[in-house]
Amino acid sequence: MTAVLSQDVVHMQQALQLAAKGQQTTRPNPNVGCVIVSAAGEVVGEGWHARAGEPHAEVHALRMAGERAQGGTAYVTLEPCSHYGRTPPCAEALVEAGVARVVVAMEDPFHQVAGRGIQRLQQAGIEVVVGVEEAAAHALNKGFIHHCQTGLPLVQVKLAASIDGATALATGESQWITGPEARRDVHEARACAGAILTGADTVLYDNPQLNVRLESLPEGFQQPVRIVIDSLGRVPLDATIFADGTPVYLVRTRALGMDYPEHVHELIVPDRHGKVDLAAMLAAVGKMNIHTLWCEAGHQLAGALIEQQLAQELWLYIGPKLMGQGAQPVLALPQYKAMRDVPCFTLSSAEPIGNDVKLIYLL
Repeated sequence: MTAVLSQDVVHMQQALQLAAKGQQTTRPNPNVGCVIVSAAGEVVGEGWHARAGEPHAEVHALRMAGERAQGGTAYVTLEPCSHYGRTPPCAEALVEAGVARVVVAMEDPFHQVAGRGIQRLQQAGIEVVVGVEEAAAHALNKGFIHHCQTGLPLVQVKLAASIDGATALATGESQWITGPEARRDVHEARACAGAILTGADTVLYDNPQLNVRLESLPEGFQQPVRIVIDSLGRVPLDATIFADGTPVYLVRTRALGMDYPEHVHELIVPDRHGKVDLAAMLAAVGKMNIHTLWCEAGHQLAGALIEQQLAQELWLYIGPKLMGQGAQPVLALPQYKAMRDVPCFTLSSAEPIGNDVKLIYLL
């Protein structure tokens, strides 16, 4: 077993910080960062993957390092690729550069890599260390990893609720439960998703934009596609979600033959008890190479995803308000008759944001 050196964690953390710079632009590719340290112990190259189809992190770092990479160490947050895709294999680039050692945070779960990059490096006589800062690397690419392992998108259900557990007044009014800091945080999360899911009722009542609205967005940023469950064709063509040309997929159990603009598509899935089969919908979304699905919907759809155990994360923003009697519940769930039947989740993080609190649960 190869040894982990004292500086390995420090340099891998640097590589992870670089990888995070691509969170809003690399999809459907993973976020990857690379740091090259010379044989003398000096950082001589840094790089991260910015956009699909462009050079990978290792290539950028090696270009910066030049001949100083020879005999040095490369720190990479994800196993270097070993296949020819839109770019040449990074494992070969590291071999040709003459590095003596490669430290990898985690093995790449993508079937065309999956250990082959590590094997190629070892065959070339390069020392390889795997597993440094693995948990952090996994968290950075959780949607990509989930999709590789299951073929499905990672589903994140976002809810905003009052202290007394309501998402809207009895009248249906809900803007705003949380403050501007929390709403900005939601846009940051949206920007990392491949698609945003909602239901027809939300579109009809709120007429949302369902896009990312931040003061600045990185070069090459693309808005997440919108996915709307609209089996009855109730969403009108003048809805705001159709206005900016971003692809919209209307999920139905049968084609309705309606005339839509070319960026609007019907996504036909099977029927389940008179409604859209949500599991089949997620399988179809996965085949679209969407790795992370951000859900902002009413209590019915959000509740169905959680009840059917189709979501992996619940993002709950709690605002310091009381909505009172008759307010709409945060989730529509069945009536549980015993505490042993009540779902219990794992708290991943708790964070104050402005005057609100953000809780992330793993489901």
